[in-house]
Amino acid sequence: MNFPLFLRGVLVVARKDMRIYYRKAPVYIFGLLLPAFLFVAFFVGRQLDISVYFPGFLAMTLFFTSSSIGPLIVPWEKQAGTFERLLSMPVSLTTIILGDILAGALFGLLISTLIAVFGIVFLGLSVTNVFLLATLFVLGNACFAALGELLSSTGGRTPSNVMMLSSLIRFPLIFISGIFVPLSGMSGGAAVIAYLSPLTYLVDGLNASMGQVSALVWAVDVLILLLSTVLFVFATKKVLRRNLMKGL
Repeated sequence: MNFPLFLRGVLVVARKDMRIYYRKAPVYIFGLLLPAFLFVAFFVGRQLDISVYFPGFLAMTLFFTSSSIGPLIVPWEKQAGTFERLLSMPVSLTTIILGDILAGALFGLLISTLIAVFGIVFLGLSVTNVFLLATLFVLGNACFAALGELLSSTGGRTPSNVMMLSSLIRFPLIFISGIFVPLSGMSGGAAVIAYLSPLTYLVDGLNASMGQVSALVWAVDVLILLLSTVLFVFATKKVLRRNLMKGL
């Protein structure tokens, strides 16, 4: 494989996605407004320590922003009739998938970094492990951008249908992943379900990086996010190849 050519293809696809989809209304609605409203609704009228719950809010913002672009790309391009043109280009399906994931991950990385800086500078929150925080940002954004791309690969040419499917999957995850209810407060079936969500490991890792109580060793959180990313990428390639001509 010609790696420089492969890398150039990934960057070109990512640049195309950034120019087109960063300005789409669903990205701002599902990626920015919804997590902000959910967090405000959770805090209003309650005397809660912001330092305890901020890692969860940061994880929720990262999760929504990085996974908000992927569900739009394939159905939008099939609807616009540009997906066939992309497939006719001298790039592989893997190149297209990784380019889409890179675009989503960079968007999530930008927004989550701004939120983290806001919390550190204006709220006085501390970071006890900068390396871990940076690693989780990279892996978390890549993981959930890959999840968004996987959701995109299952549908046809109607973006609203894919966004509805995306909401049905993403919303339950934020309520079972230790964002609003800490892992230490879960037991039985709730704890088992929580550990099945990759978002749980991002929340737990961010707690460890910001000096809060974590339920697992941070290396486990990093490993699970890495494995989840690889799994989502391979699943996306398999599902998208099967549905390649659907909706054309």
